Amino acid sequence: MDEYIPPKVWTWNKPNGGEFASINRPIAGPTHEKELPVGKHPLQLYSLATPNGQKVTIMLEELLALGHKGAEYDAWLIKIGDGDQFGSGFVKVNPNSKIPALMDYSEPKPVRVFESGSILTYLAEKFGEFLPTERAARAETFSWLFWQMGSAPYLGGGFGHFYAYAPHKIEYAIDRFAMETKRQMDVLDRRLAESEYLAGPDYTIADIAVWPWYGGLAKGRSYTNSAEFLSVHEYKNVQRWADAIDARPAVTRGRMVNRMSGDPAFQLRERHDASDFETKTQDKLQAAE
Repeated sequence: MDEYIPPKVWTWNKPNGGEFASINRPIAGPTHEKELPVGKHPLQLYSLATPNGQKVTIMLEELLALGHKGAEYDAWLIKIGDGDQFGSGFVKVNPNSKIPALMDYSEPKPVRVFESGSILTYLAEKFGEFLPTERAARAETFSWLFWQMGSAPYLGGGFGHFYAYAPHKIEYAIDRFAMETKRQMDVLDRRLAESEYLAGPDYTIADIAVWPWYGGLAKGRSYTNSAEFLSVHEYKNVQRWADAIDARPAVTRGRMVNRMSGDPAFQLRERHDASDFETKTQDKLQAAE
């Protein structure tokens, strides 16, 4: 491959290749008119079961498990491969055109919330759960939450892209982001050697934010063969923490919502009622056709 020499001024004059080439572009805003559906619950979620999407559905299922009936929600599937995130209705909720996006119609004036960390914080404050009130514990929770928000682009957009999705394997790029991903796993492992959960003894929005990314990597769910490539078995404390969260029933349910891949019995592409987990998973819908 010839060495690339950047031009003086970059212009978007060719597809960049890769799995997501059809939806990548250097401008914002909608590409088409399409209003978002609105269901029967005050909370309306528009998402896909990526790690960022899982954060919010796990949070909502955890709130419901604690008895917060106001956390009932409709989860609408946004197919990012089809460009649903560029519809005019979605852009009104999230001008950055990224999932997840949330509308809360329970307030006197409807509230839009975008960015997964912001949604977790909003829900934690609204329902008074998974976010400590004591100042030091609250600061620790936010520190790990913002760590995840700042670090995940290196794991997903960096390592994941060049290892799994880029049209060409570039040794330098894969080495660079594999090194950073392993450093991040070591950061987590050292923290979890001294604490049951990231912010202390209690499960918080920090764990809910970090687990879909780093717990998924630890359990071999992210990027084919990446667990072996990165030797994730070495991070014993991360493995212990990942298993503990994996065992929570609300986490299992949250991972199912808006899922389009894998075992059909584990896919609940849209969620509008708690009973949907029993009656509307993809395997049951296919069997009824």
